[in-house]
Amino acid sequence: MALLDLARAPSRSTSFADWIARISGGAAALFVRWDDARRTRNALLDLSDHELDDIGLTRGDVDTVSRYHRF
Repeated sequence: MALLDLARAPSRSTSFADWIARISGGAAALFVRWDDARRTRNALLDLSDHELDDIGLTRGDVDTVSRYHRF
């Protein structure tokens, strides 16, 4: 029979290495989002005005659509 002690709070000690891993993981995620937005913007700017119109966009919409600040 196993005993589970629920009265004790879990340990919250975090090592410096864990902290660095969380920070670098967050930075990597930000970079990936930025790169996706950059690629999207470049792909949309490569389209002709007619092609943009086909998908319901104008040249002025490209920056709004490709912004990377959606966190």
